[in-house]
Amino acid sequence: MGRYYTRHLEDEVKRLARKFKVILILGARQVGKSSLLEHLFPEAKVVVFDPIEDLYNARRDPDLFLNAYPPPLILDEVQYAPELLAALKRRVDQSDAKGQYFLTGSQNLSVLKTVAESMAGRVAVLHLDPMTPLELLNRGNEAGWLPKYLEDPGQFLSKFQGVLGEMQPFSRTLWRGSLPGILELEDRDIPAFYKSYLATYVDRDVRILENIQDFGDFDRFIGLVSMLTGQELNMSQIGREVGISPPSARKWLNVLAYTYQWFELNPYHNNSIKRLSGKKKGYFKDTGFACYRQRISSPDALSISPQLGAIFETWVVNHIHQQFVHLSVPPNSYHWRTNGGAEVDLILERDGKLYPIEIKCKTNPNRSDVSGLTAFRKTYPSRQIMPGLVIHAGSECYFLDDNTIAFPWNGICNF
Repeated sequence: MGRYYTRHLEDEVKRLARKFKVILILGARQVGKSSLLEHLFPEAKVVVFDPIEDLYNARRDPDLFLNAYPPPLILDEVQYAPELLAALKRRVDQSDAKGQYFLTGSQNLSVLKTVAESMAGRVAVLHLDPMTPLELLNRGNEAGWLPKYLEDPGQFLSKFQGVLGEMQPFSRTLWRGSLPGILELEDRDIPAFYKSYLATYVDRDVRILENIQDFGDFDRFIGLVSMLTGQELNMSQIGREVGISPPSARKWLNVLAYTYQWFELNPYHNNSIKRLSGKKKGYFKDTGFACYRQRISSPDALSISPQLGAIFETWVVNHIHQQFVHLSVPPNSYHWRTNGGAEVDLILERDGKLYPIEIKCKTNPNRSDVSGLTAFRKTYPSRQIMPGLVIHAGSECYFLDDNTIAFPWNGICNF
């Protein structure tokens, strides 16, 4: 095993393990779910399930398996042993002890639905994303900037502390991605890592979730979707490009979402009388994986790629969502665009307040970059819209106008 890097989720996992009998951590393949649990609970036995072989007879005789492996027990990729869940429920009902079983899963539907229904009140469900900039620097015990922004956006500029100077250069950070497996690799090894990642993902997850006859089509589908990260989605267009029907395109996107490789933002409406787009925007979860599927060969190639802006937006939107782990009640997320072209990349909504965020892949944004935010405020004059942000690729934090702060992509705040 390589070096362990501190994760933001550690304190929450330990806290909930003192209150719940079962902990379930969900997230994409290789985001570090089992490594996190092994680090926090070194005394627990680890069992890794396989989609083909029943190595521990857990599927054939669940009760005998649980007798052989008493708690505390880490059950990795438990979606491959669904027969175990009923026996697990009976077992935890026999004891009031907390922190008995720790489960991980990389498929949303097949794990979350079954566990949530069968062990309601006994299980705490958490999500682990690819690593944040602080985690990549082994500073996972520190919080990101988002809580300070939501707490008091009017004073947010005064909390600015600088940028994470230890981070890799801008284009290299986006090109390498944020999965733990890339941390110790040289740049020349990154494509080989994602090639293996893609093959394992298709073999272990996609084949189980969806009866796809031609995996060449699905590979082309992933390549096309990687080109659409950060854009509004058109199922007819996607289906036409790959040679599948629009319903199949939607099903295949759902497969990506169910396996935590993809997520979508709903459009924000609020009953506006203006003509607004009703399309969702989609994002890859990891920019390194997206760059690999776009055949972007290096950080230098990314820096001059026409896809740089979309990859940057994907990175920023993911980073903001990764910081939800610091919030007891995360906000809702939307995007906003009118048919006339005015848009805001990200709208956060919490406690009846709206927090508009624009993302610009440039080092020195100016007042012309707040036009979408201004249009959004004019469209909803009766809503409580807080001071907005323009997240940019530079290193400075400053006011763009009375209602907007320019904030750097790798900025940190004083806590």
